[in-house]
Amino acid sequence: MIAVELLVVLLFIYLGARIGGIGIGFAGGAGVIALTMVLGLDAGTIPVDVILIIMSVITAIAAMQVAGGMDWLVDLAEKFLRKNPKHITFYAPVVTYFMTLLAGTGHTAFSTLPVIAEVAKEQGIRPSRPLSIAVVASQIAITASPISAAVVFFSGILEPLGVGYLTLLAVCIPTTFIACMVGAFVANFLGCELKDDAIYQERLEKGLIKMKGSAERQILPTAKVATYIFCAAIAAVVIYATLISKAVGFIEAPAIGRNQAIMALMLTAATAIVMITKIDASKIAGAATFKSGMSACVCVLGVAWLGDTFVSNHIGEIKEFAGSILEQYPWMLAVTLFFASMLLYSQGATTTALMPAALAIGVAPLTAVASFAAVSALFVLPTYPTLLAAVEMDDTGSTRIGNLVFNHPFFIPGVVTITTSVALGFVIGGVIL
Repeated sequence: MIAVELLVVLLFIYLGARIGGIGIGFAGGAGVIALTMVLGLDAGTIPVDVILIIMSVITAIAAMQVAGGMDWLVDLAEKFLRKNPKHITFYAPVVTYFMTLLAGTGHTAFSTLPVIAEVAKEQGIRPSRPLSIAVVASQIAITASPISAAVVFFSGILEPLGVGYLTLLAVCIPTTFIACMVGAFVANFLGCELKDDAIYQERLEKGLIKMKGSAERQILPTAKVATYIFCAAIAAVVIYATLISKAVGFIEAPAIGRNQAIMALMLTAATAIVMITKIDASKIAGAATFKSGMSACVCVLGVAWLGDTFVSNHIGEIKEFAGSILEQYPWMLAVTLFFASMLLYSQGATTTALMPAALAIGVAPLTAVASFAAVSALFVLPTYPTLLAAVEMDDTGSTRIGNLVFNHPFFIPGVVTITTSVALGFVIGGVIL
């Protein structure tokens, strides 16, 4: 019977992948009905905290965007990239990595991809090189962001095992950033030079390639204030998490837990941005970041609920089957997370669906922390929004998807980055944990 139930789970995940976008969440909910009402399983746990954290963080980000903060950050990013144009393959992922680290969502990359494509093209550099690793960096940085749902949830289930929030960040931030630089080094050698690309030459002859130059942005006078407020809220989250952590022990009986503090601080930041900058609060719900964040909530709700319904009903069988394998080959957890995230399209959904099961069957905290970066394999199937945006932004045709689905410029840099991060995780994690 367990085989039939697993087949149902995979079937609905496949259905969601076919629908695309928010559809993965829709299909997850339908899968829960199939497992419970048809096959008789008990419903799993809904990751309420994860969903509420995404909602509160995205609300603050959207308020900052309406106030012009995102435009200001993109303007700063463009100035940084244009000062270092010859090394854009290395600087592009630095920009997308830290923007994601700051915002807790990889969708911030959308605004910087056109800049990356233009600067590369102006320098005669194959745009697929910086674009590919920039997209990968925006994805893997989720596993290092202090306010991402994946990090907050994962740290919560690690704390009973003696691994705190700050310890997790201390491992994930250096390992993922160094891995991005290794990925950039590899990306720098992929594909022929732009001037030797036949498709580029053909598009050049047809007049399909245009040099846009530096874009003139109208930065609202409220942009800097809104950004400072948001950054202050992130700093407050980290400081509060430090003060209530068992390692520091400054506040032994906190009045509010870390997860609730994140929600409260982010909503407070949104309130401050609206009141101080005098923006129209009704526009926040229409911001692009707000829409993408709410879509992420539905995806996490459906997929994580579906996964937990199956796993919670068969934890004994899973522990018996997978426990000995993971004990002998701990890196297999990273492989499992890699393929799962490839289908689930969400670091948060993959983390909430699989990490509790991994820890429940006895996976060592070091193995779990080191493997965490593998939930970022959203680049494998060429259907993720930021990946498709990068393809569309490159009018040279160098960032293209091949006929074999997997032969696209994001695959090799992405695999190298995740593999490097996992390997470094075992090394650095072994020292810190």
